[in-house]
Amino acid sequence: MSAPFPYKMRLPVFCAPMFLVTGPELVIAACKAGIAGAFPTPNTRTSAELDAWMGEITSALSPGDGPWVANLITHSTNTRLADDLKLVAQHKPPIVITALGSPKPVMETVKGYGGLVFADVVSLKLARKAAEAGVDGMACISAGAGGHTGYLSAFAFISAVREFFDGYITVGGGIADGAGVAGAVAAGADFVYMGTRFLPTLESRAQDAYKQMIVDSNADDLVVSAAITGTPASWLKASLAASGRNPDDLGGPAQRDYSGESAKRWRDIWAAGQGVGRTRAIESVAQVVDDLEREYQAAIARFKSLT
Repeated sequence: MSAPFPYKMRLPVFCAPMFLVTGPELVIAACKAGIAGAFPTPNTRTSAELDAWMGEITSALSPGDGPWVANLITHSTNTRLADDLKLVAQHKPPIVITALGSPKPVMETVKGYGGLVFADVVSLKLARKAAEAGVDGMACISAGAGGHTGYLSAFAFISAVREFFDGYITVGGGIADGAGVAGAVAAGADFVYMGTRFLPTLESRAQDAYKQMIVDSNADDLVVSAAITGTPASWLKASLAASGRNPDDLGGPAQRDYSGESAKRWRDIWAAGQGVGRTRAIESVAQVVDDLEREYQAAIARFKSLT
């Protein structure tokens, strides 16, 4: 890699930003547990609320905690981007991950205070554009990811990106245990993006019924469709049915919209990744990270014994 990662972490895991699910509580708990905690800025209704969230996070964290991460939507429909970027410059999140658009609008600001810029990418074409823009890292969203999902195998994606990029690679898509984390690192990733495993935690802002649906579901209970947001996303069939949609006939893509108005589409229609079957109970972030560490160390030991 071009440089050593500047932040100490207990495990190479990012608690992924989840729309309408991640709040300051989840970010802080993740960082306190020794991993990175990320949230999407559209989870706040106004820039003033975003200012308050960022202040709460920075006040709660200590130098030994994991890094916190701001996820910015850089698509043209995000009319708040300029205002939110001013708050990024003020609060200085260690890492900024851009999504659904080019990372170029944030580069000068984040690089100016010494932060790292990662780009959320779902294809090799987008990964090459991100590399050309000079990002420090990429979040490679692969097949099996929850919410807006990718289509490439995680292993194929990592291998292909490593051909032209020597920065940090975070990979997401169906990874929900420590063995998956170890496998991704062995394949060439530096970190794993993990959302669904943290969705039903005590610190998550997901509705109680949503958390229980995660506990009760497995990968067969998912459907990928662009009919809800205009971009392919992985949805829980039961939530689609409960909202009056037929999971087997969702129709064509909806009009794309990544503004605050899109929250209405996500409030009662719930997303999950293919790692959904791993969750056994609603528990704290600290308990999840403890389990991940045990599984990670066991996977490393198994690998050593086999080789």
